Order: sequence, then structure tokens, then C-alpha cells
Amino acid sequence: MSVRLHNSAQDKPRKQRGQVLSVVAALAVLGGGLAVAGPLAHGAPGHGAPGHGAPGHGAPGHGAAGHAGDRDAVGEGARTLVSEDGFPAALAAVQGRDGRVRDYTAGTGDLATGAAVPVNGQVRAGSNTKSFTAAVVLQLVGEGKVKLDEPIETYLPGLVRGDGIDGHRITVRNLLQHTSGLPDYVQALGLDPFAIRDTYYNPRDMLDLALSQKAAFAPGAKWQYSNTNYVLAGLLVEKVTGRPFGEEITRRIIQPLGLKDTYWPGAGERGIRGAHPKGYASAAPGGPLEDITRLDPSQAWAAGQLVTTPRDLDRFFSALLGGEVLDAAELTEMTTTVPAEGAPTPDSDYGLGLFRNTLSCGVELWGHGGSIHGYNTYSGATKDGRAAAVAVTALPSAVAAEPAGMMAANQHVFDLVDTAVCE
Repeated sequence: MSVRLHNSAQDKPRKQRGQVLSVVAALAVLGGGLAVAGPLAHGAPGHGAPGHGAPGHGAPGHGAAGHAGDRDAVGEGARTLVSEDGFPAALAAVQGRDGRVRDYTAGTGDLATGAAVPVNGQVRAGSNTKSFTAAVVLQLVGEGKVKLDEPIETYLPGLVRGDGIDGHRITVRNLLQHTSGLPDYVQALGLDPFAIRDTYYNPRDMLDLALSQKAAFAPGAKWQYSNTNYVLAGLLVEKVTGRPFGEEITRRIIQPLGLKDTYWPGAGERGIRGAHPKGYASAAPGGPLEDITRLDPSQAWAAGQLVTTPRDLDRFFSALLGGEVLDAAELTEMTTTVPAEGAPTPDSDYGLGLFRNTLSCGVELWGHGGSIHGYNTYSGATKDGRAAAVAVTALPSAVAAEPAGMMAANQHVFDLVDTAVCE
């Protein structure tokens, strides 16, 4: 999901306001999951004393292995996200080739009370959800119930219509690949995150917001990230299965993989069930941070509603690449990519619900990222069994007032994933 600005941003000079909005639009894509890029990992090696739940330290959780030495670039990088970028808290889980996981926390879990950041705490997953959604659709492809190159009109007749928009011309593959040309409904949600935090959105409401806009381009003509694609993917799942989308994602993905800390929030559910750091937002870029943990995530639905933990994200992406979620034919489809041209990070490719990027150590990382008010995440896995997930408890536009700061803070989250996988 994307970053939204409060109306007070309009008080800025027009040129500066335009720059801020341009960066926020770019970060909307980044939050959707642009992968790690850049040759340098954020955070130099520093001292990391393992301690369960201690802010800023590598924290071995149940069954995890911490670093034997006292120099740990991941722990230092997490602390730097807090001390230099200004995020209230950072959490990470790093899985090695042997399957052992190290947990990290930094910062403060509750700015009002000073409570520690819970190790492997629950966060809102944002657009990491898209990888789960794509996997559900691809399972239906494997079962012969959906065809990737069939028009969405076949499954949702008469629904996808608008200015330059025709469901006869948009395939299921176009939706999962972000090549549909459908406009993003998020642009019409409003400017103030606090004004919509308690609003319940029906998926059809969000689709109506998108279809009131003109098509961005002809289907298949280019790549452009749009949350609308995954709202339609969720509606497709419901139509084909006859069951609620949340039930299908739970039955097909969450339960079989044993993701005990991941769940689909119920209709109207605004809290986070388990131990979690609070999420923060600001009414204007770089303004005072306010608690926005309580939020109706229906504004994200099949594009970004899940609640999860860093460890569960590691487990999901590792299982996905390892063939535990999809049969070989469907996994091949998922990892067949197109250039994500126009994405803020160069040399990004996108498959069906997955970004692919080559990290600083030369390894390919397959994953996604997510932004939803209060939380920014990135996670992914490699084909040799490594995985990493990093979460921070505010959006880059909440902790930085200027475009350069927003972009830098966002990049540093992704750079820490690079560090975690490559160290």
C-alpha cells in the first residue's frame, strides 16, 4: 500500500510540494515491494550483544542462533535505522542456509511507555500480502480452475469496465504481473491517514474508486504497480472458490505452512492480536509521530491486509521458493519475470507477485515489500535457503520531511535486507 499525505502538506511551496508528492508516489511502489539495490549495505559492522528482546541487539528467539562474535552488521544496521533514520523501532529475522534463524530488535516498541520491542513481534505486512494472494491464485491454476491467460471477464463478467478499461482485454496474468494498465484506487482514498483509519472499505468500493479513473495504458503495454490488480485477484478467488478470500489464504497458505503468528484480520478488526510494536504515522511529512496501530486494514484487503511476523515471512518465502506452496509448473510461472521499468530501483524484475533483484553479493533475492500506515517491511528469500525480513514502525514519509530523506530511509530498510542475506 502507499504512503498518503495530510492536507497540511499543501502549506509547502508549490514546487517543494510537487517534489514531495513525486517521492511519495515513488515510495508507494517501493513499499509495494521494490527489492534491495545498491552495492553498499546500510550499517557498518558494530557491537551486537545477543539479548532476548533487548533493543538494538541480535536476539536469539526460541530455537534461534545468535552470532558467536560481538560484531554484527545486522544488529548495527537495525540500530542505525532508529538512531539515524528516525524509525521508532526496527525488527528483523535472518535465516541461514541451515535453516537457523536469528532475531533482532532495535528502538522502542511503545513511545508512550518506553516498552521494549517484542522479539519477532507482529506487524502489518502491507504488500507482502500480494505474494500470498498470487500463490492462492496459482494454486487455483494448478487445480485447473483458473487460466493465467484467460481474460478476467471470464471469471468476473461485466465488472471491469471504465474509460479505456475492458475486462475482455485484461488477463489474470496481467493482474498478477502488474501489466493490466488499471489505475490504482489508493490515489483516491484521501490525504489524511488518521481520517480513514477507522473506515471500512468493501473490495467493490475500492474497485469503483479505481474504475472511475482512466486506464493508465493498454493491457500488456508496460509494467506499472497498482494495488487494484490484487483487489481483483482477491475477488477472482472468491468467485471461483465460493468462499471468503481470508478463508482461502488461511486454508491454503497460512495453516499448511504453520505460520502461527500470521493471520487475516476479520471484518472490522482494527487491533493487532499478538505481541507487537506500535506503529506510528505523522499528519505531514516529518511531523510529530502519532500512534496509528489501531487501523482498519480493509483499505488494503487482498493487496495488503495480512498481519505477520519477520520469522513467518522468512518461512513463507523460503517455502515458496522451495516448492512447498506451488507445483513446479506454477512456481515457474510465478518466477518468470518482466522488467519493472519505471520502478525507482533500477534493474528490478517482477514475476507474478514477486520481485527479483540481484544483491550486492551477486545472489538473486525473490521477495516483496509492503507499506501500510504504521509499518514498512521488506522480505525475501534465495534459492539456496537464505531469507531475511526487516520491519520498521513508521513509513519513510513519516520520519523524513524532505524527498531525499524519504528515499534514503526507504533504501536503508532494503539495504539492511541485503546485509542480512549477504553477510
